[in-house]
Amino acid sequence: MVTILSGALILLAALMLSIGGLALVYRLVPVSLLQAHYGATGAIYAALYVMFGISLGFALFLVWQQFEAARLTVDAEAAALQRIYWQAENFPDPQRSNVQELAVSYARGEVQEEWPLMGKGQISPHAEQRAQQLARAVRELSPKTTVQSELYADALGRLDVLRENRALRTTEVREGIPSVVWVVLLSGAVITVGFTYLFAMRSFKLHAVATGALTVVVVLLLFTVGVLNHAYAGDVRVGPGAFELALKEMKQ
Repeated sequence: MVTILSGALILLAALMLSIGGLALVYRLVPVSLLQAHYGATGAIYAALYVMFGISLGFALFLVWQQFEAARLTVDAEAAALQRIYWQAENFPDPQRSNVQELAVSYARGEVQEEWPLMGKGQISPHAEQRAQQLARAVRELSPKTTVQSELYADALGRLDVLRENRALRTTEVREGIPSVVWVVLLSGAVITVGFTYLFAMRSFKLHAVATGALTVVVVLLLFTVGVLNHAYAGDVRVGPGAFELALKEMKQ
């Protein structure tokens, strides 16, 4: 809801600025002067919007790829944790209960503690401690049979998957589009919209509609890039659903 409201306010402000600027140009610059240079202006604008479109499209593709990668990372980590829990079922107590209790504790800590911190770009030190405790508990399993030996080897592999994906997730929390790219995108948006002022029309209302439509599209695309820029923050984010599901099934 916050994302929708902020997006609407940003869009409204951008529309007011773009149409207000257009009205100022119509008041200060003679239409005949703009029409006299239409050919040269059109050639420059063609190159301009192509370059801006490519830059914006690349940024949107980049943040979407990062968002999808974050989702897959969380799914893989939760799946590995759940697999370790069920593999421990084949070992005797107290080793079995130790691994399973730590697996449940890790999942609960991710949902209740670390995910809210990740929304602020932070990582819980307690979560890393729980991951280390779980790793030690898995390594301390003592296989006695051939089946247990195979399960033990697979559990170690799943543990590596869990640690690798956790490391990726903690890195992804701090990732985002560099500031210099935002400068390029925002500057390109202002110039692209502003350049439409140089194409004079006989009807100001028609020109305002065309400029407003371009402004809406540009702002919506930039807003989408901003929303997806940080995969674990905001209303549109990668949530702890995979860990919640794993926690529910492990408790069952």
